[in-house]
Amino acid sequence: MFGIGDFAALGRVSVRMLRHYDAIGLLRAARTDPATGYRFYEADQLRRLNRIIAMKDLGLTLGQVADVLDDKVTVEQLHGMLRLRRAQLEAQLASDAARLAGVEARLRMIEQEGHMSTEDVVLKQVAPARVAELSALAASYEGEDIGPVIVPLYEQMWQRLGAAGIRPSGAPVAYYVAEPDGQAVTVHAGVEVAPGTRADDTIDVVDLPGIDSAATIVHRGPMEEAFRSMEILARWIDDNGYQPVGFAREVCLHFDPESPANWVHEFQLEVAKPDPAAVTPR
Repeated sequence: MFGIGDFAALGRVSVRMLRHYDAIGLLRAARTDPATGYRFYEADQLRRLNRIIAMKDLGLTLGQVADVLDDKVTVEQLHGMLRLRRAQLEAQLASDAARLAGVEARLRMIEQEGHMSTEDVVLKQVAPARVAELSALAASYEGEDIGPVIVPLYEQMWQRLGAAGIRPSGAPVAYYVAEPDGQAVTVHAGVEVAPGTRADDTIDVVDLPGIDSAATIVHRGPMEEAFRSMEILARWIDDNGYQPVGFAREVCLHFDPESPANWVHEFQLEVAKPDPAAVTPR
């Protein structure tokens, strides 16, 4: 038999972990000295320990591990658990990859600071448009909250437009409205349609007002890198004595489902000159 320290070393786990497994009945010591309380384990118990660690690494809870080891879970149920865990890991990998791409993009932007021109910003009027749209609430305006909301909205919208026989007449446009709590935003995923187009039970049709004074910039690349263009836009606004009004609209000029690097959007941000009467003298 092995003392708990030696058994922990053989199993490449901590003594604390073995004590916890013993306490919850997942891996009982083969013998416990009644006088000293020392735990002792048999070599065959390493097999159960290795299975516990393997299933833990797959993401199963200790309760699920106990059920599997005690034959309380069928083979089909175990396969279902593992398929679910695989899907979770794949989603996590995709999220981490997107986060890494964002970090790299911000590093590139930092390296280019001082060399970013505002000459690509254009101040113009944006005409009103009739828009077919779907909307939903996002927890915040941050990209990690907007993406999971707006992508399904557009997928649903294209399906519903086809079912309703509504044909787009212009580019897709997304816009955002702040909620009273100052944190959440309502995401509107829309596409321009012909005047006179009417809503039905599955999709909204609204008249999107024009913008008298919009600072605009064309952004090329994935939306995860939108901050690059937004920084240029912010610098132009500040240099020219304007103030932003609300959130920027995003007009999709080119969409490549195979490569976000080829996407082209125009950001349209309403701007206004500050009201001198609203400035409090110091």
